[in-house]
Amino acid sequence: MEEPYELPEGWAFATLGDVGRYINGRAFKPSEWEDKGLPIIRIQNLTGTSSKFNRCSKEVENRYYVNNGDLLISWSASLGVFIWDGSDALLNQHIFRVEPNHDLVTKKFLFYVSKYVLRELEKKTHGTGMVHVTKGMFEETKIPLPPLNEQRHIVAKLEKLLSHVNASKEHLTKVPPLIKQFRQSVLAAACSGQLTEDWRREHPDVEPASELLKRIREERIQRYEEECRKAKAEGKRKPKKPENLDLQTVNNEELPELSEGWVWTTVGDISNTIHYGYTASSINESIGPRMLRITDIQNNSVDWKSVPYCQINPEEKSKYLLKGGDLVFARTGATVGKSFLLRGRIPEAVFASYLIRIILSDYSQKEYVAYFFHSNSYWVQIYKGQIGIGQPNVNSKTLSKIVLPLPPLPEQHAIAKRVKNLFQFADKVEQRVAAATNHANQLTKSILAKAFRGELVPQDPNDEPAIVLLERIKKERAKREKEKKAQKRKSKTLLDFN
Repeated sequence: MEEPYELPEGWAFATLGDVGRYINGRAFKPSEWEDKGLPIIRIQNLTGTSSKFNRCSKEVENRYYVNNGDLLISWSASLGVFIWDGSDALLNQHIFRVEPNHDLVTKKFLFYVSKYVLRELEKKTHGTGMVHVTKGMFEETKIPLPPLNEQRHIVAKLEKLLSHVNASKEHLTKVPPLIKQFRQSVLAAACSGQLTEDWRREHPDVEPASELLKRIREERIQRYEEECRKAKAEGKRKPKKPENLDLQTVNNEELPELSEGWVWTTVGDISNTIHYGYTASSINESIGPRMLRITDIQNNSVDWKSVPYCQINPEEKSKYLLKGGDLVFARTGATVGKSFLLRGRIPEAVFASYLIRIILSDYSQKEYVAYFFHSNSYWVQIYKGQIGIGQPNVNSKTLSKIVLPLPPLPEQHAIAKRVKNLFQFADKVEQRVAAATNHANQLTKSILAKAFRGELVPQDPNDEPAIVLLERIKKERAKREKEKKAQKRKSKTLLDFN
C-alpha cells in the first residue's frame, strides 16, 4: 500500500475501514413519513438546507438509531462529517453512522481527520449530477494515525485554533448584511435630500425642480405641435396626442415633505419613452445587432461578448437600438422590476421583449434616477404594482406611475457623485471581507494539514510506538477477514441445505 507522504515517528497510515465501522442509514419510503415519532435525519438536516424533519413512529432495526453525540458522515449528494447534536433519531440512507474502534482512534480525532481526507476523496468521486462515494472507496481511504495520546493533544489544539478561526468567520458573515443596509441607508438619504443638505446651503440660488417639469412639458407640447404642422403640410392625418403630453397628478398627502427646491413627480413625467423590447429568436451567426436579454444582466453588469445576435429589419432596429444612458427593466420572472443602466459606449444592440426600456428626459440625471430604482421606495411601489401570482410582472404603465422625488438638476449631479463614492467605499469593504473570508478558509485547511502531518503538537517519545499500533491494525484486519469468511461459509451451508 503506497504511502501518500512521510509521517512523523510513532505514526502510521491506516484506512478509514481500519479504524471504524460504517453503518448506512435506512431507505425510508415517503409512505412511512409521519408527523409523530422520531425525526429522520436526512442530509439536508445536517447541512442546514432544511430544518424540517420527516418523522417515523414504527420500530426499525437498532442499527438505524442515532443518539446525541454520534459521528455521522454523508457520502452521497454532499460529502460531510457531523457530530449529531440532537435528541434520539433515525438515520436515512446515504449517511453513515460511525462506530469508531476506540483501541485505535478517538471519536473527535476521527471527526477531524475525516474532514481532512474527504476533501481529497471528493475529487475522486463519481456520479452524474451529484457527488457519490462507494463504501469500498470510502473504507480504503488512507488516514494518518498518531498514537492515541497524541490524537487527544491534536484534537485539543485543533479545537482551540479552529474556535478562533470560526469566530472570525462568524464575524465576517455579519458584514455583508451591514453593507447592504449601508447602501440602502445611502439611497434613502440620497432620495430624501439628507445626503446633500450642506450642498443646498452652499447653492441657495439653484433653479427648483418644478421648473424642470415645466420645461419638459413645454418641449413635449412644442414637439407635438411640430408633428401636427408637418402632418398637415404633407396632407396626412393629425397624429394622436401623446399620453405623456400632460404631467401626471401626484397625490402629496401621504408622501413625506421634500427638501427645498425638490418636487414629487412620476417616472413617466421625466421620461421621453417607455416601451417593450423586440420579439425575435437569437442566432448563432455573428450578423446583425446583439439582442440583450434578462439573463444577460448579471450582478449589475453585461458581458457583451456572450450576448447573442439577432436578425431585425432596419426600420425596426432604429426603434429598439440601445444607447448609453438607457435604462432597461425586467418585466417578468424572478428578477421582475430589476433595472440596469447602460453606461458609456456599447456595441450595436437591441433589447428583447421581456425587457422594458426607459429613455429619460435630458432634464433628469441618469445616474440619480438609476440609484432611485435601487432604493426601498422604488421596490415598495413595484411590489404593490405587480400583476400576477404564479409569474409576477410589471408593465410600462406600472413603471410610468412610479413616484419619485426630483431634486434640481445640479443637485441630482451632486447626489449621483456622492452615492457613487460611498458605493465604491462599500465595494472595497466587500472585497476585503471576501479576501479575509478566503484567507480564513485557507487557514482552516492549513491548520488541518499541519495537524495531520504531525506539525501542530510535539510528539511524546513515551507514547505507544507505531509498530504496536500497526500490529493492532493488522490483527483487526485479520479478525474482520475471518468473520467475513465464516459468514460466507455459513451462507453456503444454508444454500446447500435448501
